[in-house]
Order: sequence, then structure tokens, then C-alpha cells
Amino acid sequence: MTSAVMMHIVDNVAVIEVDNPPVNALSFAVRSGLQTTLREAEHNEAVDAIVLSCRGNTFIAGADITEFGKPMQPPALPDLLSEMDTLTKPMVAALHGTALGGGLEVALTCHYRVALESAKVGLPEVLLGILPGAGGTQRLPRIAGVELALDMITSGRKVSSKEAAKAGLIDKVVSDDLQNAAIAFAKKVVNNKAPLRRISELTATVSDPAIFDQYRAKLAKTRRGFDAPQRCVDTVQASVELDFADGMKKERELFLELMQGTQSKSQRHMFFAERMAAQVQGLSKGTPTRDINSVAIIGAGTMGSGIAINFTNKGIPVTMLELSFEALERGIKHIHRYYDGQVAKGRISEEQAASAKQLVSGTDNYADLSDVDLVIEAVFESMAVKQDVFTKLDKYCKPGAILASNTSTLNVNTIASFTSRPQDVIGLHFFSPANIMRLLEVVRADSTADDVLATAMKLAKHINKVGVVSGVCDGFIGNRMLKGYGREAGALLLEGVSPARIDKALYDFGMAMGPLTMGDLAGLDVGYRVRKERRERGEYVPETDGAIADRLVEAGRLGQKAGKGYYRYEEGSRTPIPDPEVDAIIKEAMDALGCEPREIDDEEIVKRLIYPLINEAALILDEGIAQRPSDIDVVYIYGYGFPVYRGGPMFYADTVGLPAIVADMEQFQARYGDDWQVAPLLKTLAEQGRSFADLSSK
Repeated sequence: MTSAVMMHIVDNVAVIEVDNPPVNALSFAVRSGLQTTLREAEHNEAVDAIVLSCRGNTFIAGADITEFGKPMQPPALPDLLSEMDTLTKPMVAALHGTALGGGLEVALTCHYRVALESAKVGLPEVLLGILPGAGGTQRLPRIAGVELALDMITSGRKVSSKEAAKAGLIDKVVSDDLQNAAIAFAKKVVNNKAPLRRISELTATVSDPAIFDQYRAKLAKTRRGFDAPQRCVDTVQASVELDFADGMKKERELFLELMQGTQSKSQRHMFFAERMAAQVQGLSKGTPTRDINSVAIIGAGTMGSGIAINFTNKGIPVTMLELSFEALERGIKHIHRYYDGQVAKGRISEEQAASAKQLVSGTDNYADLSDVDLVIEAVFESMAVKQDVFTKLDKYCKPGAILASNTSTLNVNTIASFTSRPQDVIGLHFFSPANIMRLLEVVRADSTADDVLATAMKLAKHINKVGVVSGVCDGFIGNRMLKGYGREAGALLLEGVSPARIDKALYDFGMAMGPLTMGDLAGLDVGYRVRKERRERGEYVPETDGAIADRLVEAGRLGQKAGKGYYRYEEGSRTPIPDPEVDAIIKEAMDALGCEPREIDDEEIVKRLIYPLINEAALILDEGIAQRPSDIDVVYIYGYGFPVYRGGPMFYADTVGLPAIVADMEQFQARYGDDWQVAPLLKTLAEQGRSFADLSSK
């Protein structure tokens, strides 16, 4: 026995308890302790049955993440479970909390399972780019059916003990006193002299073999580009077509193939990157936070309404402020329609919707915000407008209230200077649609107090956002990086590459949508105004920068909201349709600027758009705007549709190899000029044979 696994005997039942806080992960100590205690129980003549349970808040919740990517010390979990499968005494798993991944595989190797009503089970390995590797794909279909196994394994979703019991996965559900219920169940099995039910000896059957191809087709759409979901289908199919031993071999083969592949490494990288982003450099864990029990949103447009929903979903009252009654009414109606839709989809009850709606109120008077704990400004992206808003907030809000701006580009230090309390000002950059997108850029201004920053990061987690800290610069992390991305999309158009080809190359790379479709979605007039204002300020903006986008705007093609942009859109549809009118506008711009078309393959298109992201990110890191490379990956995965299975732009750069990227960029610089100048940090890392990953542990 080890300190992580203990055993005592109750009425001839060996009770084995795992105690490995916080989640009883299957570390080496747990695996070796289970092996020792199970052998002891098997050979102890005073033991008639075994109950496996866990202390703390949960059953075994999965593998030990600190062992990811490292050689596993014996016993490996598959070997331990293979040995468990030979035990001759009835074994009952007592499930509470969550039994996930390897934890459920352990439970499935027991002969019976008793669970609390609140317990949940699942096999979430697919979310890390792998599949259950210790028998989960072979045992689950045999006990719970192929349909549920396919659903659970390809999605990674957790199911309730009630649903699991209905499928035969759990033998008994109890409301309390779990361990004694499991002991009683084990004694009943012994007294009834019931034969041992080894799942490995059951047969998996399916009424319609076409279900496997149907799942593959569905996953090709819903999990586009991901390898693991497809391999999960292969292994579940093996449970039907092969005997248990051969099915296990197939599972192991595909598990190792995925584990060693780039996609799983990328997804595992993101697992850790998301958790690392919550750690703020220079901020101690004991930093106090401020209570946020009420929120005000300035601006009741689509963004403001979406931000409000994040708080009402958590039971926090929100006051919407608009100077126009009509705009205020539209915003509140938008929120009400959202909750009505949630009811229609069966996601919440009518009572829950009514309760959430009651949390929203409106006003046109800043004085009504005198007692709120947090104000988030979500008005027009103009510094003059922001100045007016923050001057009033400074006048009317109580001392200690946090004053936040949802600006996506403007200088938060300047915004803070409009108040007498810059220490209370912070940027909270939500992404549209704000109630769906998970990213929240938390912009730390020069004077932002530590407790304000700590509160913002805590709040992000509370409202189910992934908070990433950024310093102050034009565009912060995400939008600043987009500049080169957009620049090259426009340059490719001037070289004769069609919008559809550019977008398809990036879509095939794995992006949620191509850059021109994204431009239509965001609205082409936004960039048009920015370029116009920069030129009016006397800044140099090349004639080629936005040359086609500006012509489209001037022709009334503002994007989806106008029914036409780079593409045209049918009424009520977001599907982009290539438009000959756009081809003519591109040709006109090429002729006016003296641009000649040339042959460009998809590989170059991807490099021309993705490498500027990487290069700008290197500058951002060098300037200290981002804390670490992995934070940038989190921003692009959760805010910009970068494919998870590529791990974000920085991880992808390491995968390609920094020397190869620098060599390509130097060729582009020779052809296209200094927009392609390699960032010093990127060049230094390449020359030293280092990677961005070497910086992410900071």
C-alpha cells in the first residue's frame, strides 16, 4: 500500500480507497498502490469481495496531467486493468463526483458500479487529440451499447449517473451513504453467488452497421480537420468486429499513433496554455479582489447586450445605459429574445428565463450608476466618445468601482487619464458575439491596481471566459496581429488570387473562416474608417493598403450587413457567393496600381497570411505586451478561430520550425519589401536553435 491508496476490511469486504487530491488522478503512486492492494485483497482468504472508492470530492477524474508526454512508470494503466480483469472476487466501483477518462476505464474493469445521483461519467480523451487507451473504446460499447459509446467517446461529453444507469453502465444509483451502499451491493452479490460479470467477456452488437460511416460523415463536418474523432469511430467499430483481445490491440495501436501525432501535442499544449494564462506575472496568489455584485453596461448595442448576458447568466444584475430610449429598448429586447431562444431550445426553463430577464434594467442617466461595482463601456470606437463616457463615470460612480473599456484598439492609458482614479481603470475586450466567444482580453494599463487586475481575471473565470492579460498597444494582442494578416490578403487579391481561393486555402488550413469572409462578417467600413482617419492624421498609409476593400466600401459593399462585400449574400443567409462585380473591382484596382497577376499556390497563400501573425507576435513578446507565447495561442484559438489541432500560431511556428519560417520570410522581404522584415526575437530564436515553447514556461 501507498499513502495514495489504502485498504481496510468491513464484513469480509475489502474497501480500497484512493486518496490523491485534488482529483484522485491516476498517478504512478495510485497505479502502484492499486496493484498492491488488489493483489493483497485477491489473496486474502478473509476477503469475499472488493469495493473501490475514493476520498475527497470525486472518484478518479482521469490521468495525472503532470505525466503527459512522459514515459509512464509501470504499472501502465492498460497493464493494471488487464490484471484487474483476472480477479476472481466480485469488485464494485463506488462512483461520486466524476469518473473520467482512465477513472471510468477503471470503473468499467470492475464487475459492478454503484453511483451517487450527482455523479457523472465520461471519456474526454478526444478533447486532447487522443482516444481512451486502456479499454474504454472496447468496454463501453459492450456494456452501454454502440450508440452511446460513439456519442460519449467522439464528443468527450459527461453523462449523468441516471443516463448511465438507463444504459446499463451503472448498476445502482443511490442518494447518499455511497460507500456503505457499495459494500451492501458487494455482499449481496456474494450471498447470491452471482457469476462475475466481466465486460471483456460481453459482446458488442449494432443493429445497423451503417452507423459508423454516418458518424464519420457527421464528424467530418462538426469536427472538421480533427483526426481523433475519426479514430475513435474506428476503435468502437473494432469492438463489434473483433474479439476483445484484438480490439484492445487496435485501440492501443491507434492510441499511440494519435499520442505521437502533432494534433494531440497541439491540443495538449492548449490544455496547459489555457491554465497558464490564468497565472499573471507579478501578481501574487494572495492578491485581494473586489466584490462584483452589480454591473453597468454603457451602450445597449449588439456588443453591450451580449456582454450583459454573461452576467445575467450568473445571476448578477445589470443596468444598461443608453441616451436613446429606442436604442435602450432594442438592447433589452435583444437580451429577452436570447432567453426566449434558450427556452425554445430546451436549455433553460421558462422560470429561469424570467428570473434572468428581471436582472436587466435600463437608464439614460449616469447618476443611476452610483452604486454599481463594475462598469463596462461598449460604445463607438472613438477616443472623443470614450472621453465623454469616462469623464461622466468618474463623476458619478462610487469610489472603488471598476471602470472598464471594451475598446478593441484604443489606448487604455489615455482612457484612464480621463478619470481621477486611473488605478480603477482596465480594458475588458470581449469578442463578438460576446455571450458566446470565450476569449476576454484583460488589458492592464500602466496605473491599473493589482486588485483590479486580480478581480478581472477572477471575474473572467466566473463568467466562463478565458482571460488573457495584455499590455497597452494599438490592437492589444489579437487585433494588432491581424494587421499583417489583412495586409497580405489584400496583396494577394492585387496579385490576381480570387477571394474564394484565398478563403478556401485558410479554411482548409483549419481556420474557422477565411480572412475575406471574416472581413464581410465584421464590416468592411470599420477598416475603411481607420485607414481614412490615419491618412487624415498625416500617417503614411500605402496606396495598396486596403485598395480593394476601400473600393468595395465606396461601392456600397460593406459586408454581410449590406448583403454584399467581397461576396454577395442572399436575404437571411450568411453563405458567401462569389460575385463577378467584385472581380471587376479587383481588376480595376490592379490596372490602376500597375499590378500583374502571377501563379500562386495554396501553400504560399497560407504562409503569406499565417507568418505575419507569427512575426507580429514575436514583436509583441519582445515588447512585453503578452506575458508568454502560449497566451498568444490562447488568444488566437478562443478569439480568432485558429485551429485547435494546430495549437495556436506560436505552437504552429515551432512545429514548422523557426529557421524555415525565417528563410521564407527573408525571401518574401526580398520580393515584397520591409513589411516582411523578420522580428529580432524570431530571428534570434531561429539562430540559437530555440523555440517559442522555450519562453512559455515563464
